[in-house]
Amino acid sequence: MFQLKGIYLINPHWQSLNKSKEECIQLQKQALEFYIEKHNIFTVKLNQWQLNDYYTIPHALLYDLKQKKADLDILLLYSEEVLEDFINSYPARWLILKSFFNEVVFCANQKENSLEGAG
Repeated sequence: MFQLKGIYLINPHWQSLNKSKEECIQLQKQALEFYIEKHNIFTVKLNQWQLNDYYTIPHALLYDLKQKKADLDILLLYSEEVLEDFINSYPARWLILKSFFNEVVFCANQKENSLEGAG
């Protein structure tokens, strides 16, 4: 059976509505892990010193991607909103980051869409 290779990113600073940061982290983690399991995605750890199975800092992910030159299928995010500050503040880095993947998928129910990778 074919298995996609991917990485997921959780924003520990994102808050939605009147939920606590901890609740928002848990919300992102549960939705992403459910999507990973449902779609049989193999999560990749690029950095042996990485504490979690996921990234929390887009700059660190970009750095590791440049170092490893890994062939990855999918970047998973809860929603575009969780990375909105990074996307708006660093549009060139966002383009480079997503170019390492065949697709970027937003798992949240309210925004079910995906973007093609830039490269």
